[in-house]
Amino acid sequence: MGVHLLTGNDESILRSKAHDLVHHLLAGGDRSLMVDEFDGEEYELREVADAAQTLPFLTDKRIVVARNIGRFNADDLPPMLRYLEDPLETTDLVLVAGGGQLSKKLGDAVKACGGVTVNTTPPNKAKDRQTWIRTEAEEHGIRLDAAAAARIAEQLGDGVGRLEGILGVIRSTYGEGVRIGTAEVEPFLGAAGGVPPWDFTDAIDAGATSRALTMLARMIHGGERHPLQIMAILHGHYGKLARLDGLDVRSESDAAEAMGIKPGFPAKKALQNYRRLGSGNVRRAIELLADADADLRGDTDLDGEFVMEVLVARLSRLGPTQR
Repeated sequence: MGVHLLTGNDESILRSKAHDLVHHLLAGGDRSLMVDEFDGEEYELREVADAAQTLPFLTDKRIVVARNIGRFNADDLPPMLRYLEDPLETTDLVLVAGGGQLSKKLGDAVKACGGVTVNTTPPNKAKDRQTWIRTEAEEHGIRLDAAAAARIAEQLGDGVGRLEGILGVIRSTYGEGVRIGTAEVEPFLGAAGGVPPWDFTDAIDAGATSRALTMLARMIHGGERHPLQIMAILHGHYGKLARLDGLDVRSESDAAEAMGIKPGFPAKKALQNYRRLGSGNVRRAIELLADADADLRGDTDLDGEFVMEVLVARLSRLGPTQR
């Protein structure tokens, strides 16, 4: 018996993990007798705490599940915090994030009572995400080879919420325990998902125009981002470089101070990009962004996606090695 807190930023993954956890906790027991579930916008944490404090009937334990607990603020927490001070040994309490920003007090209380917190957010780095996909597949009885995992990660992009469905179809088609390669997964991948913003800006920084344009299309169609949202990403990216312009920035610490961030990889990367581009190209990038922004807001009748394609192509050609 215990307390389980599931966190993460993808609702479909959270729901899948919560389902798997409850199935594990049931251990073949009768769900109708053992599980008390709270969902939606109507329930209060007081009700969850009361359910968790109730002794089981006709079973050896109760499982209480509360979803979207991020919607509760500090004023709503006291009943749950009091329960977590002395959790009932016959209750498994499953708290599932979502609905808003999770309260730090609640997370601390779960930790203090010996509860387990699981972050369901997939890793950002490509290799780590491929490893995560292979692990998820193994939990479904599927043996993905490295190439298949890499292909799935590439196609899904940041739309990893689709992974559960893809793995379900693969398992129903090929069964469990069969080694699966790229050819076997390809028919089930569907449309390409969106991509993380940093992969998009990395392609621009590298001068990889074709790749940057492909990622732009995926952000618009797969990720359903409006051109103005993508413009905001680019403004943020080049705005950091503009803060370094005209300053005597010689180190990562100098760059971090100029940008108002902590020293670390983002500051180091921005400094490298500024040195690669140079002052003139940074200013040119800001000019290109301003012109494209005006076009998106009505200065031209051109399609928004076309405006962004031209902008991305021009930005990717800046720098000493591009022409």
